[in-house]
Amino acid sequence: MTTDTLRFAAAIASLLLAGGVQAEDRKLYLFNWTQYMDPEIITAFEEKFGVEVVENYYNSQPEMVAKLNAGGVSQYDIIVPSSYYVPRLIEMGLVQKLDKDKVPNLANLAEQFRDPVLGEGLDYAAPYQWGVTGLVYNASTFKEAPKSWSMVFDPTVNDAWPFGLMTGGQVSMGIACAYLGHGYDCTDLDDWREAARLLIETKHRGNFSGFSDGTPALQQLARKVTHAGLSFNGDYVFYREENPDSFSDIKFVIPEEGTEKWVDSMMIPARAPHPELANAFINFILDARVGAQLSNYNYYASPNAAAEPYLDEVLTQPPIQPSEEDMARLRFSPSLSGEQLQIFQQLWSEVKAR
Repeated sequence: MTTDTLRFAAAIASLLLAGGVQAEDRKLYLFNWTQYMDPEIITAFEEKFGVEVVENYYNSQPEMVAKLNAGGVSQYDIIVPSSYYVPRLIEMGLVQKLDKDKVPNLANLAEQFRDPVLGEGLDYAAPYQWGVTGLVYNASTFKEAPKSWSMVFDPTVNDAWPFGLMTGGQVSMGIACAYLGHGYDCTDLDDWREAARLLIETKHRGNFSGFSDGTPALQQLARKVTHAGLSFNGDYVFYREENPDSFSDIKFVIPEEGTEKWVDSMMIPARAPHPELANAFINFILDARVGAQLSNYNYYASPNAAAEPYLDEVLTQPPIQPSEEDMARLRFSPSLSGEQLQIFQQLWSEVKAR
């Protein structure tokens, strides 16, 4: 066999091997919140693109960031952070820009979910779902409950029944700020300090049950382990529809002092193994009918204007679509960075430690 023949054979073998690796690795790695994706959507994407979607889950945004920093930035193709984490992820260099030429369905987004929400983040992120963090409580326990954060912060309103707060520091600090009259999106250091003192005082009340995330808080309410807490409007409606008997007495309200509106967005980690497939997945989710199917599954509002004609009726009314009066009370959590973020984290660590 001549030298040229050997080289040709080696080249062919190399191409075949590379093709085999690509065929074996036709996978999309999705890192998402639990119960946030319709399995039928995953199946449809797999069939359309001839790939396998591998799903992994996180329960908090700090957990997501920790896993990205521990190597996930080169393991996952899609992550789904909330709006106030978008600038932080960009600043940390953990995400890459979208290839907008491959995501034409970005044009389906409603105007309110474009630049005013994400700013420059819209180059990196595509809105996925949006929702509200609100007060949930047992209406059989509190028959004349005020539409107020006093349900968790004022011992004269609730001096005996167990209640909880949310694990996320910016949410718990935000609602404390709102209750104190500083607004949910407060960033003044003195306001933060006052909110931190209120949270520490609240922690030491005898009927404080602890910090929990949105879904566990609802489950605790259903079992009557707690009688008031915080959760998300979509989770609330999801469980109410799934188990109406257990949730018949549980109510969700937007307190008069204000609360959080959030947008979860799809982003591509900086060293994602399959960025082209990730862009294709984002475009697939932003299809009008797929976007509606997603919301009809997880009971969260869609940022996709083209999806509106296909949404179930429950998604067009409160608490999924708040009234105009309640919408005026909603604010995004401020995006913190640099020294401001360090100060906030120190205060929140003190709240948890004391």
